Amino acid sequence: MTRGRPPASGLSTAAAFRLSQYLRCIPANADAGTISSSILADFVGVSDAQVRRDIAALGHLGQRGVGYDAATLRDAIRRTLGIDRKWTAVLVGVGNLARALLRYRGFQTQGFDIVALFDSDVTKVGQTVEGHTVLPHEQMAARVQALKVELGVITVPAEAAQSVADVLCGAGIKGLLNFAPMLLRVPSKVSLVSVDLSVQFEQLAFLVGTARS
Repeated sequence: MTRGRPPASGLSTAAAFRLSQYLRCIPANADAGTISSSILADFVGVSDAQVRRDIAALGHLGQRGVGYDAATLRDAIRRTLGIDRKWTAVLVGVGNLARALLRYRGFQTQGFDIVALFDSDVTKVGQTVEGHTVLPHEQMAARVQALKVELGVITVPAEAAQSVADVLCGAGIKGLLNFAPMLLRVPSKVSLVSVDLSVQFEQLAFLVGTARS
């Protein structure tokens, strides 16, 4: 689930999602100089026309019969998605999922810098995880404000997620990435993306079941 203010770019959420997918295709082709709409379409599973419409919203980047300069297109997509700069984030709930996320180096290469970890479990407070010292839950609001953090990642159990979201929103967080298996209520000024893995499995089961019937 994704919700929040309409993006300033005017792009729909679906179009922004496709741009993220196009971006995953470009690095492998950047050395070739150009990349065609058909390559991007095959990679994402949409039509050539859809790719051209999405990229046309970024400006005049392509040349008919030639394609798009890969480096220019990559930079334009990153600028449109807002990842042409650094984003600071905090992570709340240092369990197994959080540790796996922290080991993933792709966040930092894409400009997302997790600057603080928090947990309410006193046995975890003070531990060092991937170079960060786990801080107590009580320090969360003050640290978010002091560091001017923009994004929050919630990996706590479902019953604690709403209270964590309330604290982060109250401290000035602008966007939340929620992995807790519940629907959160946040102010309209705060953008929310929820990743419920059980829902993804349900959707996968539906697709496989439909294909077999």
